[in-house]
Amino acid sequence: MENTILSHQQIQHTIRRIAYQIYEANVDEKEIVIAGIEGGGLNFAKKIQLVLRKITQADILLCKVTMDKSDPLASGVTTSIGTEQYQDKSVVLVDDVLNSGTTLIYGVHHFLKTPLKQLKTAVLVNRNHKKYPVKADYKGISLSTSLKTHVQVAFAPKNDMVYLD
Repeated sequence: MENTILSHQQIQHTIRRIAYQIYEANVDEKEIVIAGIEGGGLNFAKKIQLVLRKITQADILLCKVTMDKSDPLASGVTTSIGTEQYQDKSVVLVDDVLNSGTTLIYGVHHFLKTPLKQLKTAVLVNRNHKKYPVKADYKGISLSTSLKTHVQVAFAPKNDMVYLD
């Protein structure tokens, strides 16, 4: 595809690099919570979880974060695990694309209602078009494109791809 930004192999390298960065920041943790925002973020989180399970003895708990991305304030944010399962733990909130920052900031806000050891964010693509003061602690690629350009992330068996639509 001519508009490809990241190929399958590049995405695999990025997932591995981000997993190692998460491990290095949590080397003494017994449990790490990987919280993927439903959709591409959850798919990306599952891939990070697989690598982390190979490189650390820590328990890697996957958490699905659900919200209406078009109106997260009205719908609220829910998680597939209870607050007691991530309280006082290290949490990494994961999404596929950081565009305006709306989804990530509401996800962060949800987790900040509970005492945590630390909260970090990870994205595959950072678009640099933020409306909110949110940043990705771990990012695959930073991309400066026009607001009209749409970045697509496709996770498919042996054919992951990021491209401009």
